[in-house]
Amino acid sequence: MSQLTVPAPSAPPPPERPDTRLRATGSTSRWRKRLLIWCLVCGVFGIAIFYGVRSYRALTRTTTAAIPVAKVERGDVSLAITAKGELRGGNPEILTAPMIGGTELHITFLRKTGEEVKSGDVVVQFDTTEQEFKLKEAQADVAEAEQHLLQARAERDAQQEEDQYSLLKAKTDVQLAELDERKNPLLPAIAAKQNDLALASARDHLAQVQQNLANRQATGVAGVAIQEAGRAKARAQVTTARQNIEAMTLRARRSGYVSVKQNTSTNFFFMGMTLPLYQLGDSVRPGMAVVEIPDFETWEATANIGELDRGHLAVNEKVTLDIIAVSGRQFHGHIKALGGTTGPFWNRHFECSIAVDDPSPELRPGMSAQLVITTDRMRQVLSVPSQALFESDGRTFVYVRSGEVFTPKDVKLLRRNEARAVISGLNEGQMVALANPVEMSKKGSSPANPLKAVSK
Repeated sequence: MSQLTVPAPSAPPPPERPDTRLRATGSTSRWRKRLLIWCLVCGVFGIAIFYGVRSYRALTRTTTAAIPVAKVERGDVSLAITAKGELRGGNPEILTAPMIGGTELHITFLRKTGEEVKSGDVVVQFDTTEQEFKLKEAQADVAEAEQHLLQARAERDAQQEEDQYSLLKAKTDVQLAELDERKNPLLPAIAAKQNDLALASARDHLAQVQQNLANRQATGVAGVAIQEAGRAKARAQVTTARQNIEAMTLRARRSGYVSVKQNTSTNFFFMGMTLPLYQLGDSVRPGMAVVEIPDFETWEATANIGELDRGHLAVNEKVTLDIIAVSGRQFHGHIKALGGTTGPFWNRHFECSIAVDDPSPELRPGMSAQLVITTDRMRQVLSVPSQALFESDGRTFVYVRSGEVFTPKDVKLLRRNEARAVISGLNEGQMVALANPVEMSKKGSSPANPLKAVSK
């Protein structure tokens, strides 16, 4: 009988010690941290190297000064002056602040620019508080003057009554003295002498009363006249105050569109600053223009033109106008007037008024216009761009390119405008610099631009 042998079970592996696993995990974590730190350091160094190289290239880079050139051309040149202008109605109705004294007026109502008004509509209203106070004060003065006048007349009439009574009594005394004087032949000498003296005294008293009566009449008339003058003065003040109140309301005398003027009395003004328009609450000096209402039957444009072109313009010269808001149509006009030259020495200009010969209903005040004034047309002349012409120490010259250099050459200026300069002293086809080569060479050069300036 066989005997079965059962194998003994294998022993389980010994459990892993906890401290060993912790050491393995800590080693992996430290390795990852070192790798991350090295990556960050490399990134920082890479960025620093990139921007360092870029800054070095920017600092060591050589500036290339390219000098633009143009060719001397021969041909017909139309000398035209271009300017930007603004439309306004001709022969405008100007509404000004009333002349009511030296005090400033304050605007309480004002129409907006471009607002349509009819004849008789209120356009500007000034504060009438002060004038209304003066009106009430003058009316009170009138009432007081009338009372004084009534009193003066009553006193005059009472004095006249009293003077008439005194005169009648004096005349009666004279008549009684005359009756007594008739008894003298029958009376003793002393009584007769007394009657004579009484008659003389009565007559003297009558003469004195008559003189006093004339004086008091003149005084009474003068007193009444003074009070009448005071009343007339007070009434005149009432009339003036009412007229001032009425004048402080400016009304349109014809239909049209409002154009508010610039406030030239502002205290916050600097050179080159555009003046603001009048608005509610602004103070206005008497006599200052506040609003104008243009006449739509006649239109004109105004433009500021440089002093250099003044000698080329004349009244009645033809002008072409392009109204920006009215596209597809060109307008024509002529120079109406040339104003005085104003502005700082570096920007001298003058105002040119241009009458529009063919207006249309689409035009409105304030529209912008591009003006072109053709002053002359020269045939077969030499010309260069205006920026190619230089002036220094009384010389007029250009920089002519000769091989690899620019050489200054004197020329004679015949005519000039903003775009072209008509000259003599050069040959057709020569190349001239459009910028000062001397100044350009100071900014830098490179082998790619070997041209340089030679001064003479």
